[in-house]
Amino acid sequence: MSTAAANTTQAAPADKPRWRDILASPKMIAIMALGAASGFPNQITESALQAWLKDSGATNTTIGVLSYVALPYLFKFLWAPVVDRYPLPLLGRRRGWIMLTQLALAVAIGVFALQNPSVSLAPIAICAVVIVFFSATQDIAIDAYRTDVSQPHERGLAAAATNLGYRTSAWVASAFALIVADFFGWKPAFLILGAVMAAFCVATLLAPEPHYEHQPPRSLRESLVVPLRELLGTPSAIAFIALVILFKVGDAFALRLFTPFMMDVGFTKTEIALVLKALFTASAIVGAILGGVAMVRLGLLKSMLIFGVLQAASNFLYYALALTGKNYPLMVMAVSIDNIAGAMGNIAAVALIMALCDVRYSAFQYALLSAFALTPRYVLGGPAGWLADKAGWDTYYVVSVLLALPGLLLVWLMRNQIKQLDQPRP
Repeated sequence: MSTAAANTTQAAPADKPRWRDILASPKMIAIMALGAASGFPNQITESALQAWLKDSGATNTTIGVLSYVALPYLFKFLWAPVVDRYPLPLLGRRRGWIMLTQLALAVAIGVFALQNPSVSLAPIAICAVVIVFFSATQDIAIDAYRTDVSQPHERGLAAAATNLGYRTSAWVASAFALIVADFFGWKPAFLILGAVMAAFCVATLLAPEPHYEHQPPRSLRESLVVPLRELLGTPSAIAFIALVILFKVGDAFALRLFTPFMMDVGFTKTEIALVLKALFTASAIVGAILGGVAMVRLGLLKSMLIFGVLQAASNFLYYALALTGKNYPLMVMAVSIDNIAGAMGNIAAVALIMALCDVRYSAFQYALLSAFALTPRYVLGGPAGWLADKAGWDTYYVVSVLLALPGLLLVWLMRNQIKQLDQPRP
């Protein structure tokens, strides 16, 4: 894409330290902990909210429409230049913003607990949007921190460390909410989650500060115009943006209504929390480790091709589960294989975005590119709910496989440009 992006690529294999050494570094531990902070609020407004609405009697179509409360994740690039331009007075360029958003999230989740979807959905939607806004802002700062602190040869494993933290934390938040709600109700579940969110401030305090060779942008205009010029000023720019959007679209569609699907198949909220979510997280952790380690050997192009095929094909297992109904062995196979493959695909997608970013503008560029990547996840909620209601879950998962094919084709067509991103620094 840009010269800076092309230069910030992976080092030659001979220059790479062992992946065990990278994962054992304090830097990777910090990246993992901040990944956990990033994932924790996400499932509060996704899986937990979907189950809460299902309990209140909402239809799948209503749940799908209310998934649009997550749109601030999609539009976070609009205020990301502010994070690049204006570092807060405490904790450095990135960690100050991370700390502020974590405290705001703790308060917003506490307010969320006081709402009742059986009375009115409007306050629920407003609180959820506020939570997503602060969560998206936290993601802006955390993604920029990871991009800034990671060396080219560390990108795959940095993405894996983030995935490990994110998936584990997201499962804890979702599982805890579902179990406590099953026995004690939703209010105490959300109040405790708000307190846990505040505890992530400790990880932010202890995270090492990146070393910056460049000063922050001198103006808000510079933090917007220059990174846009770098991202969009080359012949391959539009193709790369299309690739970022399409690479995970089939996987995103398949998991968009995961909790309602499993409830419709016949699994209880406790089973979803203790069995499905545990499998979801454990298999995603395995996939993250496999993906991060494999990327060291395979490089970006081969990883995107192999991981992309695996994550598309794995959706057929959900199709089989939709036809069969409640079936524990098939459920275990479907959730495990799909999430191993999906996590491996995530590693490749994150590494691609990191390779396209300039450290001077990483908050804005990463936010913009990740917004493109998240577009299918947050735009397809309404159509997903409609398709599930009108055509059934079996057709739903066939469509998810078909949606994955254009991204795979684009990876192959862009193989030469992707190889260039993988070249060592001159």
